[in-house]
Amino acid sequence: MTVALRVQRDQAAPRRFTWLKPALRWLPVLPTLAFLAVFFVLPVGEILQGGLVGADGQIGISQFVRIAHTPVYAKVLWITFAISFMTAAFSVLLGYPVAYMLSRLTDRIRERWLLWIMLPFWTSYLVKTYAWMLLLSKTGVIATIALALHLVHQTNGTIPSLTGVLIGMVHSMLPLAVMTMLPVMRGIDDRLTQAAETLGAARSTSFFTVFLPLSSPGVAAAGLLVFISSLGFFIVPTLLGSPRETMIAQLVISSVLELFDMHFAGALSTVLLACSIVIFFVYDRFVGLTSLTGETSVRQRGSRAQGLKLSLLIAAGRLAAPLMRRRSAAQSASVDVTSPLGLYTCVVLLCLVVPVLSVIPYAFTRSDFIAFPPKLFSLRWFGTFLGSPVWQSAIIRSFEVGFGTAVLSLVLGFGATLGMTRLPRRATQPLFALLVAPLIVPRIVVAVGLLYLFSRFGLTGTNTGLVIGHTVLAIPYVVVTLAAGFQRFDWRLDDAARVMGASPLRRIRTIVLPLLMASVTAAFLFAFLVSFDDLTIAIFVSGGINTTLPKQMWDDIQLAVTPTLAAVSTTLLVLIALVVTVSAWLRRRAR
Repeated sequence: MTVALRVQRDQAAPRRFTWLKPALRWLPVLPTLAFLAVFFVLPVGEILQGGLVGADGQIGISQFVRIAHTPVYAKVLWITFAISFMTAAFSVLLGYPVAYMLSRLTDRIRERWLLWIMLPFWTSYLVKTYAWMLLLSKTGVIATIALALHLVHQTNGTIPSLTGVLIGMVHSMLPLAVMTMLPVMRGIDDRLTQAAETLGAARSTSFFTVFLPLSSPGVAAAGLLVFISSLGFFIVPTLLGSPRETMIAQLVISSVLELFDMHFAGALSTVLLACSIVIFFVYDRFVGLTSLTGETSVRQRGSRAQGLKLSLLIAAGRLAAPLMRRRSAAQSASVDVTSPLGLYTCVVLLCLVVPVLSVIPYAFTRSDFIAFPPKLFSLRWFGTFLGSPVWQSAIIRSFEVGFGTAVLSLVLGFGATLGMTRLPRRATQPLFALLVAPLIVPRIVVAVGLLYLFSRFGLTGTNTGLVIGHTVLAIPYVVVTLAAGFQRFDWRLDDAARVMGASPLRRIRTIVLPLLMASVTAAFLFAFLVSFDDLTIAIFVSGGINTTLPKQMWDDIQLAVTPTLAAVSTTLLVLIALVVTVSAWLRRRAR
């Protein structure tokens, strides 16, 4: 009797609780949604609210009127957009041939080249800017060599100037542009260009009419990410620019830390946020959000616009035909590294890597100051760095916050990515938009919003506040890294374990995690680097006594350019090189 009742209950349960199955699919995603709602969406709302409070405490638009009617602020806005646009344009134009070159290589050779791109990509903005200060200053490497070779009679250096700012920002953003365009280019079927060339099209014509249009979503995605990221820059313009190159993020920091005007900082952040949202929606309307993941948009354009675009591309192909050698269809899927394109890629990689590595000799100088050429060889500055209680406290706190951020962001990101694999497509698109939103919104906006929120709950100056803030920034990197692993995962193995009676948690522990360990480890390392490198959140949240390593570097570098900073930069480079190497090794092992 009991067995019969149990069988009857088991048969009736699926019919009664079928409505729970769609809801259960959202269960892994809910913690991440709640986290972002509280620590990302709510702080952004705090900014909007704070920007509407005037100097008299009344709700209104007086702060925005102040921005609009003050010529200085209007000029800063114009400079910010102009510098960001030029950075995006140069990064995409210089990075497109590199991405194209890498997309034509085999997987093994491409990985070797990517190692040299990943090193400057993950290197701290402070380290890269410090390197350019040593190279471009009046007594820097370039000026000293130019004088020694009698190329110039005197030099004032390249910094501070707009040229110096653009060099520093393009150097920082170029790897991001390449890494964004590369997945889209790799997804283009080589047989399409081969077919065009087989039918008689010149190499240039097939490139401009087939490959370039198909890669345009990646170009648009790279331009979007670089432009919006550049809007929130303050390290490079502060250290390499003059007051004429002041950007809006510098005004936000000044309003909070010097003028203590939180409401005006909120208004400035609101303007920056509004511009980012408008640009994002325009991009999504014409290109499609899916291009950020390496997918091409399937939206249909108007036939007239398509015809005009095709005509322009064909004309460009005909004009470029004399400059490009014709190749056979069998050769169209590969590019010779010794070709002009390969040599160009080598030059670009040297320009990315050499400035970063140029700080290393200064860490071993025997002099009490920075001078070129450095007087080698001494370890005194590493002793000064590692023996200082201030630097020791900063290192310990950075590692504590970094590991906490990596663990929390990995747990939240893994649940969200796993949940997206079970949700319908109409739900995954807005969910993905929310998960990558911290990557789209300028960091300075997130930092000011968290300062509003944390000041109410006493989290300012605590490790918990830093971990929360850095986790908001790290979740997009974790989700994108894990999504690539889930795309290669064979779900038939999970289905087999489910049929055999394994519970969801057991399947994750014994099937999913072991097979995705390479992606999980890479996501953990990337989240740690995002936290370890962050300065924006640290400026507003870390407090003024015990700071993180980037915050301590920022405080010191504004006072003087010392060999101690070179020792700190060298230590960070070793750490980043180790993480990038381990990540590459894990990817090879996974394949």
